[in-house]
Amino acid sequence: MDFRKEFQVKPGEKIKLKEIDPDKTYGIEKNEETLREIAANSAELAELQYKLYSEGKRSLLIVLQGMDAAGKDGVINHVLAPLNPQGCRVQAFKTPSSQELAHDFLWRVHMVAPKKGEIVIFNRSHYEDVLIQRVRNLVPESVWSERYELINDFEKLLVKSGTVIVKFFLHISPEEQLKRFGDRLEEPERQWKISSADYAERRLWPEYRKAFEEVFERCSTRRAPWYIIPADKKYFRNYAVSHILLETLREMKLELPPVSVDLEAVKAEFAKAKEWEKEGFGPDGPPEKREK
Repeated sequence: MDFRKEFQVKPGEKIKLKEIDPDKTYGIEKNEETLREIAANSAELAELQYKLYSEGKRSLLIVLQGMDAAGKDGVINHVLAPLNPQGCRVQAFKTPSSQELAHDFLWRVHMVAPKKGEIVIFNRSHYEDVLIQRVRNLVPESVWSERYELINDFEKLLVKSGTVIVKFFLHISPEEQLKRFGDRLEEPERQWKISSADYAERRLWPEYRKAFEEVFERCSTRRAPWYIIPADKKYFRNYAVSHILLETLREMKLELPPVSVDLEAVKAEFAKAKEWEKEGFGPDGPPEKREK
């Protein structure tokens, strides 16, 4: 199955989320083989991350969006956890601070964009400025309606600078969301996730659906595509996301950089150090070899 082709929103495509089944799994069942494949994908992602970090020329930006309880944290925990923290960063976007509000809406986003060699995961993102700000009427339509073009220009700038962008919408049903809210109530270790705003936002589901649909139509581009992932089944969500990320990184044709030293000279120094160690000398060698 070509996961990227199946779930990618074509540029300008009009999406109706009500027509996309969030519970669909394409015949892929939750079993040991599926879970092993997810784990294998994550392990290969870590190997490719090492090459990306070593190469130091390009970067990867992963955008995670979805309604509350859609599984953004779950993807990070179950797909991306094996990545090396030295070259990977998760960036969450909360309510803008007073300093952030004093700048343009992309200022805080640009500051945390990935540097060369890095993978950055946006848990929510710059799209909040055409989602919650639109739905909650935090800014007038004359403001948020111009942001789609600005977002596209911003992403184009990142791509031109060597960043590959992959954007995921984790698509769950209202019924599955309510079930997950109930699970949080029953599990003490997850109750910290409960927010007083959960149900207020849930009542705005139709407005959010409309806002997301316009995001897909106007901001899914060839350079920075959106993928709509059926996410009612957590294992399938992880399975699909891991495959798309793996295909994306493989396509980058990452290579380790060439050796920057005289390898033969270094090998000779290594052989000398091993010989000194064998003869019982320290790193500075026998007395006659030491600097006076």
